[in-house]
Formats: sequence, structure tokens, C-alpha cells
Amino acid sequence: MSLSSSTGVTSVCYFHRLALVLPSTGEVGEGPISSNSFSTERRSQCLLSSCPPLWLQQCCCDDKDTSWPKLIDLCAIWDPGVFLHAAGWKRASGTARRRLNEAETLSSVREAQVERLEAARPRRPGCRERGPVLRMARQQPPPWVHTAILLCLLSLTGAIEIPMDPSIQNELSQPPTITKQSVKDHIVDPRDNILIECEAKGNPAPSFHWTRNSRFFNIAKDPRVSMRRRSGTLVIDFRSGGRPEEYEGEYQCFARNKFGTALSNRIRLQVSKSPLWPKENLDPVVVQEGAPLTLQCNPPPGLPSPVIFWMSSSMEPITQDKRVSQGHNGDLYFSNVMLQDMQTDYSCNARFHFTHTIQQKNAFTLKVLTNNPYNDSSLRNHPDMYSARGVAERTPSFMYPQGTASSQMVLRGMDLLLECIASGVPTPDIAWYKKGGDLPSDKAKFENFNKALRITNVSEEDSGEYFCLASNKMGSIRHTISVRVKAAPYWLDEPKNLILAPGEDGRLVCRANGNPKPTVQWMVNGEPLQSAPPNPNREVAGDTIIFRDTQISSRAVYQCNTSNEHGYLLANAFVSVLDVPPRMLSPRNQLIRVILYNRTRLDCPFFGSPIPTLRWFKNGQGSNLDGGNYHVYENGSLEIKMIRKEDQGIYTCVATNILGKAENQVRLEVKDPTRIYRMPEDQVAKRGTTVQLECRVKHDPSLKLTVSWLKDDEPLYIGNRMKKEDDSLTIFGVAERDQGSYTCIASTELDQDLAKAHLTVLADQATPTNRLAALPKGRPDRPRDLELTDLAERSVRLTWIPGDDNNSPITDYVVQFEEDQFQPGVWHDHSKFPGSVNSAVLQLSPYVNYQFRVIAVNEVGSSHPSLPSERYRTSGAPPESNPADVKGEGTRKNNMEITWTPMNATSAFGPNLRYIVKWRRRETRETWNNVTVWGSRYVVGQTPVYVPYEIRVQAENDFGKGPEPDTVIGYSGEDLPSAPRRFRVRQPNLETINLEWDHPEHPNGILIGYTLKYVAFNGTKLGKQIVENFSPNQTKFTVRRADPVSRYRFTLSARTQVGSGEAVTEESPAPPNEATPTAAPPTWPPTTVGATGAPAATTEATTVPTIPSVAPTTVATTTVATTTTTAAATTERPPTTTSGTKMPESAPDRQSIWNVTVLPNSKWANITWKHNFGPGTDFVVEYTDSNHTKKTVPVKAQAQPVQLTDLYPGMTYTLRVYSRDNEGISSTVITFMTSTAYTNNQADIATQGWFIGLMCAIALLVLILLIVCFIKRSRGGKYPVREKKDVPLGPEDPKEEDGSFDYSDEDNKPLQGSQTSLDGTIKQQESDDSLVDYGEGGEGQFNEDGSFIGQYTVKKDKEETEGNESSEATSPVNAIYSLA
Repeated sequence: MSLSSSTGVTSVCYFHRLALVLPSTGEVGEGPISSNSFSTERRSQCLLSSCPPLWLQQCCCDDKDTSWPKLIDLCAIWDPGVFLHAAGWKRASGTARRRLNEAETLSSVREAQVERLEAARPRRPGCRERGPVLRMARQQPPPWVHTAILLCLLSLTGAIEIPMDPSIQNELSQPPTITKQSVKDHIVDPRDNILIECEAKGNPAPSFHWTRNSRFFNIAKDPRVSMRRRSGTLVIDFRSGGRPEEYEGEYQCFARNKFGTALSNRIRLQVSKSPLWPKENLDPVVVQEGAPLTLQCNPPPGLPSPVIFWMSSSMEPITQDKRVSQGHNGDLYFSNVMLQDMQTDYSCNARFHFTHTIQQKNAFTLKVLTNNPYNDSSLRNHPDMYSARGVAERTPSFMYPQGTASSQMVLRGMDLLLECIASGVPTPDIAWYKKGGDLPSDKAKFENFNKALRITNVSEEDSGEYFCLASNKMGSIRHTISVRVKAAPYWLDEPKNLILAPGEDGRLVCRANGNPKPTVQWMVNGEPLQSAPPNPNREVAGDTIIFRDTQISSRAVYQCNTSNEHGYLLANAFVSVLDVPPRMLSPRNQLIRVILYNRTRLDCPFFGSPIPTLRWFKNGQGSNLDGGNYHVYENGSLEIKMIRKEDQGIYTCVATNILGKAENQVRLEVKDPTRIYRMPEDQVAKRGTTVQLECRVKHDPSLKLTVSWLKDDEPLYIGNRMKKEDDSLTIFGVAERDQGSYTCIASTELDQDLAKAHLTVLADQATPTNRLAALPKGRPDRPRDLELTDLAERSVRLTWIPGDDNNSPITDYVVQFEEDQFQPGVWHDHSKFPGSVNSAVLQLSPYVNYQFRVIAVNEVGSSHPSLPSERYRTSGAPPESNPADVKGEGTRKNNMEITWTPMNATSAFGPNLRYIVKWRRRETRETWNNVTVWGSRYVVGQTPVYVPYEIRVQAENDFGKGPEPDTVIGYSGEDLPSAPRRFRVRQPNLETINLEWDHPEHPNGILIGYTLKYVAFNGTKLGKQIVENFSPNQTKFTVRRADPVSRYRFTLSARTQVGSGEAVTEESPAPPNEATPTAAPPTWPPTTVGATGAPAATTEATTVPTIPSVAPTTVATTTVATTTTTAAATTERPPTTTSGTKMPESAPDRQSIWNVTVLPNSKWANITWKHNFGPGTDFVVEYTDSNHTKKTVPVKAQAQPVQLTDLYPGMTYTLRVYSRDNEGISSTVITFMTSTAYTNNQADIATQGWFIGLMCAIALLVLILLIVCFIKRSRGGKYPVREKKDVPLGPEDPKEEDGSFDYSDEDNKPLQGSQTSLDGTIKQQESDDSLVDYGEGGEGQFNEDGSFIGQYTVKKDKEETEGNESSEATSPVNAIYSLA
């Protein structure tokens, strides 16, 4: 069932094939009650006829009026026959909206059946034939339909409010209502008489009786107790003796008349007590200086609790600070005792509120033991006072509360007081914290020198763990307090009095919350509902009582009592059934006179039961007035937004219900406004002359005009030298005292207008003109006497009197304004006018409370601003613009923050400026989500990761909405990307490793690159980790191995703005004949051969391994930078990449553009292309970023390359080039991406062809030299080689634990050269070539005489021991031997 509808459109809810026509009232919960356009008689016939509900399609079978559904205010439900009069739809619809969530609670209520009203007259012709149609439509609906119909039934019924008119109050019957009662905990002064209040109203007037401790309290039997006349207030008089304590107990008042009984709260009466302090002798308290001390108060228990304070026996207050302070329990705490503390004594005092008495405890005296008996006052301000007095410093410890943890319970709505008092030397400082959050800054405050934390008006959110931290320079300690918030019952929905018409339905709702959850008990007339007589029209559903088809006999007073262990709530609500025809409450035939173009309201208060519908008519015409320039409020008032001449006439308001109708008339007269059309002008007159100030007025001739004058804002006394006429004021013989400001006020009984002028009187003296040029020039004086005239809706005339120009003519006037709503006190320039004028018309914005000032300008400078003018507020209007800079960006992965620049005062145009924010997923047909926001941001939650949204932000004020806003594209938040797909590691040879991968399946944002981490390893030994960052379009990478023995472990992850996502790890393939690791991984990174794909791959390691020279005493190091920067341009189908920077295309025969090349950097890109156009042809470079922002750059043909300079780092762009004369001739669209801000975009020398060729030539030359050297030295002789055992390497051999081997002659002489292994130990020098692991090479050294001493690796020896004697022939070195 629809609960709201657009303006002018009827809401139709379909239940069980039955159309329910609801009033077209605009937005739910606002505006007036819509009226019916058909007559009262016809409505009565529809209600009382026996026609089935098909009258909704054609009222009572033959209604030919097709316009009535637009204004009908009856909701008819037929299952098996319910007619519900719901004239109060606007009020009831708000209740329906609040109660929609109760469908599940009321799902057990299966039926909403009320018998039809008896037919008041015979069925009209034609109705009988339509009966079977209804019966065919009446099928048994599912249970949820009953529940929904019941909600519609109950929600549309609005309670009738009885007006305060005494004539109606006295006529209508009404059950009793409690209007005044004493508080639940009633504490009284024993010296006064006891007063327990209970007052009630009702018609007839109720009678009263009381119970005490749940038993009847017979007032007549106790001479001290009496009841006030026409009231239930009890008075207990003790003037003749008696003890007030005898009357303590629980009292409850009952107010009764013939329609029901109302109950007061249970009032607990207690007598205030102020017991005496017990007598005791207190010995002196002996304490060591610096030790903590607690002086206990232990006041006698009083009712209420007394107020505690400490004083000396001579009534001097005890000075308190962070060292000495009083706790909440009344005890006095010393964090550390000082010698000066025994200069006074300490007495605890208790002040009792009701008795206004103060009781004093015997005083404590202190005896302080000290190492320094001299109380030198100069030491009190010593920076190290305690050390100076010989007091040992110590860490803090808690005096209250004890231990490290405690708990505290507090009730919702009360104040939470947490206290921590600590001892220590020096005196500790106390700080407060809440675990898992911050302290509520709006409710939390610190007391007692930060020793107490008070949180006011506690709610459930304030529960949790708090801790106080006590610290000094010796250390710190903390105490944790666990706070639990409970709640006495509090109302969520308090039952209200229910006034219904006969046959109407209604409900009483009693909903409360608390902790623990309170229980609900219903009573009727003070008795439990279970024991009350059965009522077939009443049904109880938990916290709701449902009434159906109420009759006069259904009147009663119901009580709802909800309680838990912390308290209770008791509410009375009566059900009254009234049957009253409509009646008017205002005087008849009123005359309303109003000024043209003003706003006015015609009142028509009314009453009736059932609630009447109200309609307004003008001059007896049949059309109802509502909409456009008219607005009808729920209370019956008709507002005319802007009065025009044609609005004059007689207005009739008609109130109708089923029992009849009532009407009243209001005559409206429109009068012309009063205007001063010739205003007095500023004048400068010489003394003794005559001055005339004009003031000509135009006004409505039917109104009496009065013209008066003010001088300097005071009434002007018209003396003998002045003459006042209807249109002027004449002053004869002007004197200096006549100088000042004169105001003409023209007024009628409806309005007024005023105008002001300034008269300046000059002394009778001549001014030499030949000296003007010699006078010094200065800034002008400020303008004065600002005046606003010609007040209009969007303009006003501002007039001012110029100040002295100080011998330099005024060239300009600057008018400034200030408004008091958005930026009070801030002045803005409004307009600028020539120096020759002193009056100007200012154009104004709607709904701004303007105040103006004027600044004069000459060639010297600007004057001081004038004094502000009076304020003028323009009338409001809907906004004419919408906020700017609308953006949608994600701050988290599951949200999108929509922001905009708020509008200022001059663009708000009305009160309560707010913004309607709409959003929906882009490229979907979703409905718009919308919310009204008062600030400048809104966060959309629960969004998918990085999806585009369409966003609109529209301004709205109380006068209406702004224009339709533009649509802005925003994106929800990014997340970490998924792992790259299909990560492949290929090893085509022993020198390089090729890596390839695909883009992540779920980028979850803008992909800004890839991070590759790899490390060499050999067995358990690891080399240095190398990190390389690539551009987002790069999907290939090549690594040159440092040696053929080690393997590599690669970890690849993608990056978005949020960070690096899930990583994928692969390892390089193992050599085919690898058995056991024989060589340590290298300490150098591999050389990067090349990377294909998009730009900017950055390698952190930039060196190749060290190559030893022939001489054993020198080491030559070759360093090659491998930081590479490449650029790629992709075709129209991203992310396909190329290793180059341009797109080769064949040149066509016809005119075209091809070979578009893009060389991007982080913030710019160079563009070149080829074409076959003639010279002088103009082109356009068009590029679009990932936010769909399109830009174009016009260029000449010979202006290549073109540089785009406004790019953003890490953003993807699409680009094309087309002819300026013919946009149809265009290049293919390419995609490129700028590098991130930290990417080095310089050209890498390692990727240049000439450099690679040079390095290859050098490497070949070095290899040839090494081979020749090996051959030469091998001919010097051979020496025996110490045989190596094929045993596992043990940690006991430090030379072999990393895989190195000892090569020596027969004398085991160590080699001269050595190098550092991965773990930092020094081992014998190895060959740079590690191919021995694959059986293709060997290791060896040259002895002092140049002979070769070599040995194969462990793997090689193992093969030899297994009989593989031919393996030696496979070694390249042995091959060289054979050649030699």
C-alpha cells in the first residue's frame, strides 16, 4: 500500500483486487488535509448505502463525476466489508509510516473485520446487478494481507483533538485525566504539613479517593487528613500534634467519573531525616612527611544524603589542590603529607537540605614526623621541594579505588561519576581514557583536579571500560573501571487519549524500552484487564489494544504500567466516543483587509466528530481552493501567498462530516500600499534662510493617512518657525539647532512608509576661493545617514550623504553588504558607483537579511566605511542554481564520499537550505537513491569496489527546489587488486629468464603498476632481494642470470592507489641434471636485459657482477645502469601492448592520419603522427582521461611533436588525432598511461642498441683473452690435485659450509686470491663461471709458477666415482687442453 504520492496524483493501493483510493496530499506528514470535491449528501449516501465497494469506481453506482478521485479522502477496505472514514489522512499517514515495522508483530492478527453500516435507505437502482461482481472478487487472501489491511485500517484513523474553547469543553462528555500529581519519591520536611498533590479534569467533574500501601485509605477516619475542595490533593496537618513518620508509605490517587477511572503514580512518601553525629574522641593522627593519608568523614545517614565539606574548627575552609582534595564519598585525601599540613585541624561538616542544618564532626589534628623540622616557606616553590626537605620520591599508588580494576553500574539518563585518587611523591597527575574510543567530548568533564570524570546524561553508548592513569616522574600506574549502563523504563510510544466517532476503529499503543526489557501490564479503570468485563470490540496484541466498531459504551480509561527492576512508568489514556456535527469556532463574517502583494492567512477553526473535512470557496464558486497561490493548512487556515487585486472577495469555508456541515464566511479587501513618491532631499542651507522638505504620499483612499515627522529619530516639535502641511515641512529662519536628520513617516492602519533627509546649516561667513589649491589633500570622510527606500522583492534604493572630500574629489563609491545567516560580520562588495551620485538602486537576492555600508574613494585613498544601514530582508524563492564542484570519490573500499562546494547566502534564496543528493550505478536502469543533506558531504555505504556512479546534487529550500542538476560521474572506493593471472617463468637458455603475466582478473581500481620481487637461492642460501616496479601496461620482463647455478624465486603483485594486492610466487626451473647445490648464490643482482610493455620499469639494483682480471691482485668492476624507461601506445582494444612507442601502419592512398606515437611521462606526453595532407593543414589532438574528461589541443601540421602538459601521474588516457577541417578523417584511438610520480622517466642507456652491441663485443674479446691465457698457462706443467671425498659438507669445515672448495698443491698452500661469500666469511676465490653445476665446466686456479691446478665439482667427482670416465671430455677447459 502506497503511503505517499506525488502532488496531484492519486495514490492507489491494491489489496485483494480492490483499489483503495487515498488522498492526493503530496509528501507524507506535511501540508493540509485534502478535501472532497463531491457534496456531503453524496458522500453520506456512499457511506450509508448497501452498495458494494465498487462505488469506488463509480460512487453508488451512478456517480458521473470523474474528477472526485483526485481529492477523495475515504479509504474503503472490503474484506468481507469494511468502510473506514479517514478524513485525518495527513496526520494518520505519519502514524502509518512509523508503524510499518510492526507488521511482523501483528502478523498473528489474522482478520480485520468490522460489520458494514446498516443501510439507511433502499438500494438504488442498478446496484443489485453489481453485487455478484464483488462476490467473485472476494477470495480468501493470504495471512499477510490481513495484517497489511489491519495496519492500513489502524494507521489511517486519527484521534480527534478537542479544542480549548470553553463552550465545547463544557458541553462534551470526557473521562477523567490526571493533570497534576506529586513526584514518585516524595520527601517532606517533618516541620511542615504534608501535601500530596492529585488533580484531574473530566466532564462530569471526577471524584477522588486514595490507597495507602495498596489498601483503601479512609480519609474520614483521620482528623489530621483532609482533601482540598474540587481536588484530590491530601493535606496532613500536624499543628495539633502527631508524628509525620506515622504517615510514611506508598500512596496512589484515583479520579473517577461515570466514564472511567484514572490513576496517579504510586507516590512513596518519606520524611526527611538529619540524624546527629555520634560523639567520639579523636586522637592526633601521626604520619611521616611524604606519606599518604586519608581522613574519613563517615557522615550519619540522612534523607536525602547530606552535602559534605571540610573546614577547620575555626570555620576556615580547607584549601584543596591536586595534592589535598575531598573524594566523592566525603573523605579527605592527602596524596603526600607535608609539614605545613599540621598548621590547622580538619573537621568534616554535613549540610542537610530539608532541615537547613549543618552538623560538624570533631576535628582531626595532624602530627607530621619529618627529617627537616624547619618549615621554610621558601621551599614551597622550590623546583625540587621534596628532595630539599629530604622526602624520598616514590611511584604512584591508588588510594581510591583499591586494586587495578573495579566495576560500576549507572542508569541511563543519570550522571556517571568515576573517581581515581592516587598517592605518590611528587604528587601524581591523573589522566582519563576510554578503551576502544574517545571520551564523549560533549558530555564529559573533569572535576576535582582531574581526579574525577563526570559524564552527563549517560546513554548505552557510554558503556565500556575506562581507565585512569596516575603518573609522576618515578613511574605510572593505572586502574580500569568497567561501566555497565542499565535503564529504567522510558517511553518509545506513550499511549495518548483516543477520541473516536461511533463505528470508527482505533488503537492504544504502549511501547517502552529499558535494560532489562520492561514488562507491559494493561489495566482498565484501575483494574487488571484480565479481570475486566469482556468487550468483543477490544483486542490486546502485546503492547497494543485494538478497538473495532467503537460505540458510546466503549468509553473507559486505560492504564499502561511498564516496569523492570530499576523503576516503572504509568500512563493513563482514555477512549472517548463522540458524535458531534461540525461547528465553527471563529466569529462569523469577519472582515480582513490586507495590503497588495503581501501574504495573508484566513483562519477557519472548526470541530466535529467524525473529523470533518474542510473546503474553501471564493464568491460562491464550486471549485475548491488549494494549490497554486493558495495553501490550506490542516487546522483549516487558508494562506494566500501573494495578494493580488483579483483575490478580493468573499471566502467561504465549509466543514462536513457524516452528521452534517457548518460554514463560515470571511470578506477579504485588498488595499493599495502606502508609498512616498517624492521624498525629502538632503539640503545645505545658510543660517536665517527658509527650507522646505517635501514628502508627497500616495495611499489607498479608503484608509486614513497620517503624516508625521521625526528629527534625529525623535518626534519633531512643531514650533512657531515651522509649518507642517500634508505634503511638506517648512522651516523659517533656519538656525544651527535645526541641523540634523528629518524623517517623514506616512502611515495608515495597515502599513507605513518613511523617507529621510539631512539638513546641514552653514555659518554666515565667506570662504576664500584662491586658497583652495593650497589646501592639503586627504582621504574622504566616511559617508553618513544611509537610508533604504523603494523596498521591493529583488531591489532596494540606497541613499547616503557624502562626507567631506578633503580637497580631493570623490571618484567612486563602493557599496558593501553583510548578511547575518551564513557569514555574520563579514562584509562583501556589492557594487561600485561614480562619485557624482549619492543614491543607487541595488539588485538583491531572495531571502537575505541585508545590511549595507558605503566607502568613498578619491585619488588619495578610501574612506572609513560608513555606519551600517538598517537591515532589510528580501522574500524567499526557490534556488536558481545548484552547488558546484560535485565529486564522488571513495575513501574506503566499500563507500563513496559525495562532496560539493556549499552555496553562500546570496544563492540560498530561502530558509533551511539543504541538498537533495541522488546517486545510482552508471549504465544501469536502477532507480535513483536520494537523501536530503544539510552539510556539504554525504557518504554512500556498502558500495561495490570501484564502480562508476551517476551523481546529482540539487539545492532546495523551504520555497522549493532548484533547477535540475547536472549528472556527475563518481567512483566508489578502490581495494587491493587480485593476483596477476597466468604468471609464467621461462628459461630459454642459461643466461636469461623470461617472465610473462596477465592482468589481474579483478583490478578493484585504477591499476598503477606491478611490483616484482626476486631473490637468487642455492639450497638454503639466499642472495639479496631485488625489487622492480613496472607500469600497469607492462606484462613481460627479462632477467639476465648472474650465474647458471643459482635458481630464482619471483613474487609478483599488482598495485592500485590503495596498495599492493595479492601476490603470486613462482620459481625458475631447476637445471635438468641438478643433484646437490655446489655453489653459493651470488652476492650481486642479475642484469636486467629488457622489459616489454608499457613505460617506466624501475629496477632498484643497478650493477652486474664483478669480473676478475687476469692479474690476481686487481679487481675490475663494471657497473651498468639498468633503470629503463620505455613508452608504449596501445590500439583501440586495451590492454594489448607493444614493445615500441608507435603504431606502424601503412600509408593509405587517400588522405589519412597514421603512425600516432605517444611518449608519456608522469605529467606530460609528446605526440607525433604521420599524414598525407597538404601543407598548412590544422589538426586537433583529442584525449580523454579515465574520469571521462575530454580535452582537445589544436595544432599546426608542422608543429610536431605536440606536448600535452596537463596530465596526471598514473592515469590512463585515450587519444586520437583528426583533421580540424574534417573530423571524420581521424587516426585510430590509442590508449596510453602516464607513469606514477616516483617513476624515473629518463631514457635508459642499457636498452639502447649501440650500447648492447658494444657490451657484447667487449664480452667476446674478454672471453677470447681468457681462453688464450688458460692455454698458455696450462702448458707450464700439471700438479696433483688433492682428491675430494664425496661426503656431505659439515658445519665443522668453515671453508666448505657455503659450498666452496679448497684447491691446493701437495703442500696445501692456500691460494693468493679470495672473495667474500654470501654470509660474509672469507673463502677461496672461485671462478666467475658456475657452469660446473651442469657438468659443462670446471673450477681451477693457477699456481705461482703459472701451472693449472683444477678440480671438478662434487657432482663431477661423484660421476667419476660411478665410472663415468668420459665426463672429462665434456669440459670446455679439457677441450682446450686437447687443442693445446
